[in-house]
Amino acid sequence: MRLSKPLRRRSALAGLAVLTAATTFLTTAGSAVPASAAPAAKDVSYRGYHVKVPTAWPVIDLATHPATCVRLDHDAVYLGHPTDAGQATCPAHLIGRGNTLLLEPLDATARKLVDRHTAVAPAGKAAAPVLRGAGAPPGQVREAVPAAGIMATASYGTDSGAVEGVLAHADLDGSAQAVAAPAAESLAATAQTTAAVPAQPGVFTGKGFDPCSAPSAAQMSAWSASPYRAIGVYISGVSAACAQPNLTASWVGDRVADGWHIIPITVDLQAPCTTFGHRLSSTLSTAASQGTATAADAVAKASALGLPPGSTIYEDMEGYDQTNSSCSQAVLTFLSAWTAELHAHGYLSGVYSSLGSGISDLGSQYGTGTYNLPDSIWFAWWNGAADTNTGSYVPASYWANHQRVHQYTGDTDETWGGVTMNVDDDYLDLDSGSVATCTASLDFTAYTALSSGATGDPVSAAQCLLLRQGYFAGAVNGTFGADTASAASAFQTAKALTASGAVDSHTWTALLSAGTKPSLQSGSTGADVQRLQRALTAALGQTVGIDGDFGSQTTTAVKSYQSSRGLTADGAVGPLTWGALQSGK
Repeated sequence: MRLSKPLRRRSALAGLAVLTAATTFLTTAGSAVPASAAPAAKDVSYRGYHVKVPTAWPVIDLATHPATCVRLDHDAVYLGHPTDAGQATCPAHLIGRGNTLLLEPLDATARKLVDRHTAVAPAGKAAAPVLRGAGAPPGQVREAVPAAGIMATASYGTDSGAVEGVLAHADLDGSAQAVAAPAAESLAATAQTTAAVPAQPGVFTGKGFDPCSAPSAAQMSAWSASPYRAIGVYISGVSAACAQPNLTASWVGDRVADGWHIIPITVDLQAPCTTFGHRLSSTLSTAASQGTATAADAVAKASALGLPPGSTIYEDMEGYDQTNSSCSQAVLTFLSAWTAELHAHGYLSGVYSSLGSGISDLGSQYGTGTYNLPDSIWFAWWNGAADTNTGSYVPASYWANHQRVHQYTGDTDETWGGVTMNVDDDYLDLDSGSVATCTASLDFTAYTALSSGATGDPVSAAQCLLLRQGYFAGAVNGTFGADTASAASAFQTAKALTASGAVDSHTWTALLSAGTKPSLQSGSTGADVQRLQRALTAALGQTVGIDGDFGSQTTTAVKSYQSSRGLTADGAVGPLTWGALQSGK
């Protein structure tokens, strides 16, 4: 994580250059470069396993240089296991991915990382026939090569082709020593066995820290002498820049058992107006799809680590130019889709960003209903104050119910219990996240008018929708009481509707259509189509099948709605049609 203005990064490139000079012998050990090899390639040998990589890639032997941070934001080859001491030096604010190859022994340490996405080379072979199977998470290719007793982990940004090519053309020499292949049960696992943990980070008020790489058990034990009791952990995202050799479900369970609160973080595509290597699209429909995909991957990673539904996962959106309105709109669209997808899986949504960009943009949308807003915010403001005060950037009444984390300083080397790590410091004021989401069904053949005294599933649906828009903080219990009426009235006021406190067809339409405004037409599918179908059912007073398939019935309903609201009746849904629905028309 870092602030909106670039920080002085540690000169790791210079360090890598020194290490390259110190380890050039590794690039030719075991065999010479064949005459047919491309001039820009060099041979790297490790335990009888050979790969050819670009000559510009430094090669670092971690046994010789154990204090090296295995960082993924620069092209490089690392040999051996990452060390606790080395990962502790990783700058906490690193963001981004290059092409990185980590070759390590296929021993008990490496086998802990084997899962169903790990490719396994056949006996006597240096490469698996398929390196990335269906459903494999983005950003990484991991392969076990039993014939050489090594594990190869290749990290990449948006294109896996370069690293897959390196692994696919690997070779073995006579010094390779075979070991047993990973156990079948490890390859079939979707999550590692561990004791159940409660939703994270849970209820907590106090200090925490976030490093680039999850510390070891021993390092965490040493830091029990610190004032911190919460830790931010990067669990996913193509912009995550540090290796995570310690991060397993067992690590999560053990840290929670030790009294630590875990703050799951994903750092993925960044704002389109930044210079980061991996940016989200400025086309809003694409940005929405990217937000959905990012959240789905984060949910999969959280589940594999034993982090249950009800946990809050924070999307790290680094600082950007808030004066660029199209950039802000793309970010808000991405984050809205991120939130919706997390909610669909029962997880809560958090967003980390600088006060002067992402958090201010979110604050400007608070209560409007245009976007799905996060359930809690984590803002960077390095003013040294351990509190949750957002100053003039965001009103104190927004995200006011124990829904804030403040990163108040960062990029500091701190020593506790004799262990030094580079960290950012945070102050948390969080509850269990009960204000964030609900699972009430939203699908009905008709959306009847509701008022005080009403009960049943439609009331639960209205409460759920009002909760997601930030107007309702009560229990979703299916009883239309004074708190529900008050929330409905506040929503109606924001939408310029009659503030009756009852949920009529106009209020239903505005609630059901709230969110992003993607372009939809015949043939479109997915959650946005379902949202459209619900809103049309309420607006037209007739049943539109809610199946997520934009077919002939939906096309007819769209044309009917457009014609009756004075819009061009072309059957395609764009900003004007969404705008009318979200206004309750």
